[in-house]
Amino acid sequence: MEKMRETIASIKALDENAMAEARRRQDDLTKPQGSLGHLESLSIQVAGMKGNPRPRMIHKVIFTLAGDHGITKEGVSAYPSEVTPQMVYNFLRGGAAINVLARQVGARVVVADLGVATVLDPHPDLKNRKVAAGTRNMARGPAMSREEAIRSIESGIELVEEEWLKGIDILGTGDMGIGNTTPSSAITAVFTGADVSTVTGRGTGLDDEGWRHKVKVIERALEINRPDPKDPLDVLSKVGGFEIGGIAGVILAGARYRIPVVLDGFISGAAALVATSLSPEVKPYLIASHQSVEQGHKTILEYLGLKPLLNLGLRLGEGTGAALGIFLVEASIRILDEMATFSEAGVSEKT
Repeated sequence: MEKMRETIASIKALDENAMAEARRRQDDLTKPQGSLGHLESLSIQVAGMKGNPRPRMIHKVIFTLAGDHGITKEGVSAYPSEVTPQMVYNFLRGGAAINVLARQVGARVVVADLGVATVLDPHPDLKNRKVAAGTRNMARGPAMSREEAIRSIESGIELVEEEWLKGIDILGTGDMGIGNTTPSSAITAVFTGADVSTVTGRGTGLDDEGWRHKVKVIERALEINRPDPKDPLDVLSKVGGFEIGGIAGVILAGARYRIPVVLDGFISGAAALVATSLSPEVKPYLIASHQSVEQGHKTILEYLGLKPLLNLGLRLGEGTGAALGIFLVEASIRILDEMATFSEAGVSEKT
């Protein structure tokens, strides 16, 4: 737990001086002030994160964390748990959507096993941070112990620490885990106080009957476990997932190292609820890449006060939305850094 405490204690506020200087430059660029909308405010926010009024991005990393869930025994997913390890191998071969989009934006993908239920074959590009072989069935008791919850968070922190040595200018979060929209819905309901039915979606494609069953399973899990919204570790341990805890750790470490954290969709959003509950100072470092089709994701974004960059009807996960978000963040800071000012370009300013 010491690593988590140290990470949280090291998170600092955004650099106001860097933001002020970036804002002055934005206002002097050859365009009407505010004409590039959210791209302008985004670049200023990143300047504050990095402590640099003209930040640049060379090293981009997407963390795709995998884990299985005991709750799938309750029939809450349209796909079997066997898909989780199969997709991990697909990531490692470079054949998944996240690999394609990461190549497009020039990001490296870090694939980590936080709790896949099967033993994965060793691979030079696979990070083994397995806490356990999948969580327990949260409809019948806690998904994990408190110690396991802490270990999952600290595993995410360690992943960022390792990659930090190679260079990270921006990071994206991603997930893989059949059944993980169920714990994400439970976490969202606990932290936001929203009704389970309003934050529960269809995951990988449940029909109406399957969705109603999923809602009842989550309600039963919350009734049995009674997670305490004032204790994020209690929530994670009782109704969470190992990859969700790992992503929360990635978020905390990103903020500690002043790295912009581009969140993917619903599962990353649930992890952000855990991370911001552990440390509210994390919020200014978060960038919402998109709004997922999963209905609970909108509730999360509104609760955290985050404005999504995109709304493309995405619901894949893996970090796919984060990859697209990274492209837009880089576009915003390239405008800030490379666009000419009125004086540099010899263009007349507004009278």
